[in-house]
Amino acid sequence: MTRMLELKNVNSFYGNIQALYDVNLHIDQGEIITLIGANGAGKSTTLMTVCGIVQAREGQVLYQGDDITKSAPNQIVGQGICQVPEGRLIFPELTVQENLDMGAFMRNDKAGIKRDIDYSFDLFPILAQRRKQQGGTLSGGEQQMLAIARALMAKPRLLLLDEPSMGLAPLVVKQIFEIIKKVNAENNTTIFLVEQNANLALKIGHRGYVMENGRVVLSDTCDKLLADESVKKAYLGL
Repeated sequence: MTRMLELKNVNSFYGNIQALYDVNLHIDQGEIITLIGANGAGKSTTLMTVCGIVQAREGQVLYQGDDITKSAPNQIVGQGICQVPEGRLIFPELTVQENLDMGAFMRNDKAGIKRDIDYSFDLFPILAQRRKQQGGTLSGGEQQMLAIARALMAKPRLLLLDEPSMGLAPLVVKQIFEIIKKVNAENNTTIFLVEQNANLALKIGHRGYVMENGRVVLSDTCDKLLADESVKKAYLGL
């Protein structure tokens, strides 16, 4: 398998406060990798370190073999990494269509952009119905769908998803996780999923990492993590 992303002994800080401690993990092409852990464990910081929003003070972030540790966030997006942040952060004043257009701002292939907008509307039919509606007037679930669709407009090779289930009704969560699986299967888009709903995340992932207090404390296939007694007790409520 082709190595898509690798974090080697990554230490990240907010000012003088250390958030990540010697984090090592890797993602291969085509995988769905899940990162689970309690609130404040360092999961979102891991994604922000990959994106260059938080720069690793020590260690390396390698993307397709290239060192991107010190790259600027816009350079990282240009290389094919796109994040759907926690809280969605769509453009509330812009319409659904305009939000999708913004997702493609680094592209100039008009035919491809149109094709991908059509694909987004196939994935999320409700967005097609709402295409002229302002993003801020959508429901939480619809905004999450729009945030994912907007990220896909950048044609990412690696899609980072930060807490996509947060604040959503169970039925909507189920629908969004089905879409995540579909995007991975149909487009071979590699997915790095940070999620507090460990049960759902481990059911759609290939491999998983468990993070506690800024450290990776466990990694295995998702099937084995689902069966692990410590994971069941700490994260699955079993």
